Amino acid sequence: MNFKLSHIPARTTKPREDGVTMVMDKGLSLRQAEDLISVSGDLVDLVKIGFGTSVVTPRLTDKVKLYHNAGIRVYLGGTLFEAFVARGQFKDYRKLVDQLGLDMVEVSDGSINMPTKEKCKYITDLAKHFTVLSEVGSKESGILISPSKWVSMMRTELDAGSWKVIAEARESGTVGIYRPNGHAHTTLVNRILAKVASKDILWEAPQKPQQVWFIKQLGANVNLGNIAPEEVIPLETLRLGLRGDTFFQYLPEEVADKLRQVKPDATN
Repeated sequence: MNFKLSHIPARTTKPREDGVTMVMDKGLSLRQAEDLISVSGDLVDLVKIGFGTSVVTPRLTDKVKLYHNAGIRVYLGGTLFEAFVARGQFKDYRKLVDQLGLDMVEVSDGSINMPTKEKCKYITDLAKHFTVLSEVGSKESGILISPSKWVSMMRTELDAGSWKVIAEARESGTVGIYRPNGHAHTTLVNRILAKVASKDILWEAPQKPQQVWFIKQLGANVNLGNIAPEEVIPLETLRLGLRGDTFFQYLPEEVADKLRQVKPDATN
């Protein structure tokens, strides 16, 4: 930070196990990626080359190298993994990951129907060579999964070798752990947290109110993903209590209570 303030929460430092920020790259140019790194590279832990954009992104290898040189880990969106699997081209997927020099992969089944046993086999096999993120939840609106099923899938995939499980929300933040209006399924999240450690979950939270909600629930070092490149620094200020939405989060209670008092009308 550029200067010191008291009552700022301690943030974990890279390489982080918790407090992770994952950015969604949906087609940034090399210049835009350079700008992201210049402005907030120290705050970004992971970059996901979103869904299938890697197929059509120019100079993909150069971009991956750029992020790696900045100490940012890169992986391809889970939708691309599913696209290869659906076409019977998993070996080609492995070759692609190796060619790009990636050390992280995402295994998901948000678009296709994949038996749990098959998904866990992919996780276990890939975990021998890569850090695996696995995504839980459907990308389709209206598909409801019981809290016990969420818990079971997350624990099973962590046991299979996932470093962290991603709680699905899509880039819109309106499915999975969120209602169509973007509000969190609070009962679902609480049921998950009762059985799965927060540090093992990467919560997709593309919308600011979602980021605020998780920070208030789980603190500055909650793992958050699907963050837009231009929202990395604003998110960090939310984590640190330097934005109105979380301003009182880390101030001493007596100070916060005093400052929250309604000021008398000067005209009276």
